[in-house]
Amino acid sequence: MIELEAVTVSYGDSPAVRALSAAFEPASWVALIGPNGAGKTSILRALCRLVAYSGRIRIAGRDIRGMRRRELARTVALVPQIPETPPALTVAEYVLLGRTPYLGTFSNETKDDRAAAARALVRLDLLQLSDRRLSSLSGGELQRAVLARAIAQEAPVLLLDEPTSALDLGRQQNVLSLIDSLRSGSAPLTVVSTMHDLTLAGQYAERLILLDRGAVVADGTPAEVLSASTVSAYYGADVRVINDEDGVFVLPVRR
Repeated sequence: MIELEAVTVSYGDSPAVRALSAAFEPASWVALIGPNGAGKTSILRALCRLVAYSGRIRIAGRDIRGMRRRELARTVALVPQIPETPPALTVAEYVLLGRTPYLGTFSNETKDDRAAAARALVRLDLLQLSDRRLSSLSGGELQRAVLARAIAQEAPVLLLDEPTSALDLGRQQNVLSLIDSLRSGSAPLTVVSTMHDLTLAGQYAERLILLDRGAVVADGTPAEVLSASTVSAYYGADVRVINDEDGVFVLPVRR
């Protein structure tokens, strides 16, 4: 579904991503992990052409440089870590913006567009907040609204930049389980996320790519990547790693 070939992203003279090559299968969930400054967000931004890069990125066999913006937006939906959320918009109005890639220059939303937005509101448990202005929401409520807008976009690729950072424990489970269920729905979804919580990454993602200073240092299943020695080497943290039938758990150990 997604192919990156020698992708490099630089800011001035500083490379954030260094000649990264990887391929992501359709309907898979790949989590990009690594310490701050490892290049995780830069990869997501390159995948939706929000940052200049060298190398090549293909989605469904097509070079994204050859796609029009509207076409790319129908293919890739991004949930950024710091989204633009106009405070005067209601939740319903904001989620409906996810249908923008399907509208002509002067056309209005169709019945199908409104139905897609309504489905996203229900899935993210936002129906009761649909008339609230974004400025009145808590951080967790706002994060769910941003995710609902991306889901309403109905793109086959979903990019998530720290999707649970403002959510409480129950909401984290609900949102990640919803995303996981969408991967095997009637329109299969390929998910690429950045995640700081290694336990959540180890439970929900099928594959982890560990980055350090813009380069891949480990790539595999959670059990293969999340060892105590690897986490200690690249995060500078003392941890205990537990593997069982429920997934991989990374527990910090008090120094």
